[in-house]
Amino acid sequence: MSRDVSGREFEEFERPSGDSGVRPVDGERDHPRREHRQAFSDSRERAPQRGTEPGRSETHFRDGRAVLHDLDRDYELTESEIRTIVELGKFRAIATQNLGEHAYGKNQERANREVRKLVRQDLVGKGIFEGPEANPRELLTLTKRGHRLLRRNRLAPEGQATYSGFVKPREANHDADLYLVYQKEAERIEAQGGRDLRVILDYELKRRLNRDFAKLGAAAREEIAELHGLEVVRDKIPVPDLRIEYETRDGEMARVDLELVTEHYRGRHVAEKVRAGFSLYTPHGEADRLRRVLDERELTAEILSL
Repeated sequence: MSRDVSGREFEEFERPSGDSGVRPVDGERDHPRREHRQAFSDSRERAPQRGTEPGRSETHFRDGRAVLHDLDRDYELTESEIRTIVELGKFRAIATQNLGEHAYGKNQERANREVRKLVRQDLVGKGIFEGPEANPRELLTLTKRGHRLLRRNRLAPEGQATYSGFVKPREANHDADLYLVYQKEAERIEAQGGRDLRVILDYELKRRLNRDFAKLGAAAREEIAELHGLEVVRDKIPVPDLRIEYETRDGEMARVDLELVTEHYRGRHVAEKVRAGFSLYTPHGEADRLRRVLDERELTAEILSL
């Protein structure tokens, strides 16, 4: 989805839903495509650990289960149930079927059983949304209680932003599909020796940009974009749907910016994502249409299908 930031309109991106309502501004300047993965060392890009409480001990398992503490009760959860809570916190929304395929090794029966338990405990919420080709699909998200449990027990890696609750229906579907984009790209990264992957959604990147615009002002647009490893394209700072930071085989820090391009994207929006240096993913069957759009604008980009 198109969620870009301009210095003049950065206030609009404070809304937690991430719905910008801002259209890109036309211009003449093109930016060369950056490398698919690029090294970086600026520690200022590291997000602070948010929502955690000091003094909590590490999670200890006994007979495959751990007891997690909340304000008013304790929860005895399996390692896979805890992993589900963490994954939902990182991605905000995941389709039940996709969770079973990737987090449970295609053991959908076990995934469904554990999800039902987490729903009964009010740690996970679910909803039915219209998915690809208008087919309904069940999406999962953390409840406020589930998110609080995650934070109080420091289940997510340090510095990992986490979320709870569905946003708008269209955005919930898009967020859920980013889980699939991550799985595809993580496989590519790990095949090349990458490790310690960390997920940064556009919500978090926009939060950082908003903070710096409030501090430095719109005139510092170029400086702010560079600080966060982004580009200014036609007076906007395009924000990727998903950024993955990771450690390379050689021990260097690297990142890749990913955009999920759907049939709702106009040609101009796609071109801006390419000029910003993002790698493009598209739903199955959309790649040919996307290539035609890029050919018309004399642009080239790697296009990967889900």
